Amino acid sequence: MGLMGGIAASSGAVATLGRAARGLSEVFVPNATEGQRQGHETQRAALEQLGAEFELERDGWFDRCIDGMNRLPRPMLALGTMGLFVYAMIEPAAFATRMEGLHYVPEPLWWLLGAIVGFYFGARELHYVRRPRAVAQTTIAGNRASSWHVSDLDGNGEDDEMAAPPGKAPSVLEAQAANDTANPALAEWRTAQG
Repeated sequence: MGLMGGIAASSGAVATLGRAARGLSEVFVPNATEGQRQGHETQRAALEQLGAEFELERDGWFDRCIDGMNRLPRPMLALGTMGLFVYAMIEPAAFATRMEGLHYVPEPLWWLLGAIVGFYFGARELHYVRRPRAVAQTTIAGNRASSWHVSDLDGNGEDDEMAAPPGKAPSVLEAQAANDTANPALAEWRTAQG
């Protein structure tokens, strides 16, 4: 016995058998440590990808200034409009005077202001409309199936409507009865089950 144990130990057969047994056991019970390691690597890769997407290049002072000015019109219009309401409540006479002054602005200048604001917001909206959508359009292929519709009961290649009074959905037994007419073996099995 000592001779056989020595031969097996010196040839590495025991270690090979141990690795094989461990590999076989992992087929039935997954290695928890390996699963945690893979989960950690997956999460880390996802976070690194997300971080790379939001990484900003360092632009010069001019680019940063222009980006900042491009972000101003919407907040200025919104806050300015609310500010007009506050100003009208605090100093109604001064507010009325300012609004009378708007009456003297020539009409072409109003058109120009409308065009600038319209093109600014229209271009932003068009930018978002042109971007590809992340949501995939799913289509349902094949016959439709619902509680009001049974697909091809008589094998003629067309969908058959179930006879049900309006406002009352067909029951499971009605659907089974309709299906039994198309499959005699199933009907025989159901009667045998009883």
